[in-house]
Amino acid sequence: MNKNYLFLAGLIIIAALYPITSSAYITVGISVLLFTGWATSWNLLGGWAGQLSLGHASFVGLGAYFVAIGSSQFGLAPWWSILVAMAVAAVMALIWGKLTFGLRGPYFSLSTIAIAEILRLVAINESWLTGGASGVFIDTLPQPFGVDLFDQKIQYYLALLYAAVTIAVTIFISSRRFGYQLKAVRDNEEAAMAAGINPSVVKLKAFVLSGAMTALGGGIYGIFLSFIEPHIIFNLLFSIQIALTVIIGGRGTIWGPAVGAALLVISGEIFRTAFAQANMLVYGVLILVVILVLPRGVVGEYAHKLIRRKYANRA
Repeated sequence: MNKNYLFLAGLIIIAALYPITSSAYITVGISVLLFTGWATSWNLLGGWAGQLSLGHASFVGLGAYFVAIGSSQFGLAPWWSILVAMAVAAVMALIWGKLTFGLRGPYFSLSTIAIAEILRLVAINESWLTGGASGVFIDTLPQPFGVDLFDQKIQYYLALLYAAVTIAVTIFISSRRFGYQLKAVRDNEEAAMAAGINPSVVKLKAFVLSGAMTALGGGIYGIFLSFIEPHIIFNLLFSIQIALTVIIGGRGTIWGPAVGAALLVISGEIFRTAFAQANMLVYGVLILVVILVLPRGVVGEYAHKLIRRKYANRA
């Protein structure tokens, strides 16, 4: 069995014990797990395929809004709403990718910003469905097998399951043909084409999978928040934070997003408490220092040193 699967199983067991042993800071734990899932999903496109997206908040918002609207207006159970949201996110990524993967340089990144902005404007103007700028509440949810989905411990385990699934998918892809194609396209598109790989098709598959998995986490986020507001959920800074999580942890690595999520979320909470008004300044300086000192990200630099040491020993 792949060692990464064993490591993941060990982490799941340890993480699953946390709410049982202590309920302190459980919301921080939920945030770390959700950002791990979102960042891992983003990493498929931004890290493995090398396509920088600054619009992944749109997929998070889709998942959250579908759960909110489905429960409040149509009486749908959240799992059905999430499945629909994942399908819509996949179709949206498919269409958007076909329209924009021909763009070079920063133009694809700029185009992804438009996705979230369009959805934000739709959410504000279609108030009959979304509640408009005032947002929409999630006040009633079914209780499958008597389980209260508003219970934070249940939300924690949902977030843990989500993070575990996204990491497992990445581990699976990394050792398969699709994973090698993604790396080839990221490193050199011309060489990949010469080897018979269609870069647009490979990136499109990554975009579709990334969008669907991000929407899955968005549905859980909607249950966690219980209130969805367009200016927050479709915020550009939210998309940037997801991307930064991967960049700091390590793009194109399996564990980089999880490490980045833990560093950013936990440090953000610490600075908010310790530095009050200056917390964002300190937080920004920390991010800048990490990027300058560890340009490949924490996990990326560690993996690079291991490779160098391995070949040095052989010599």
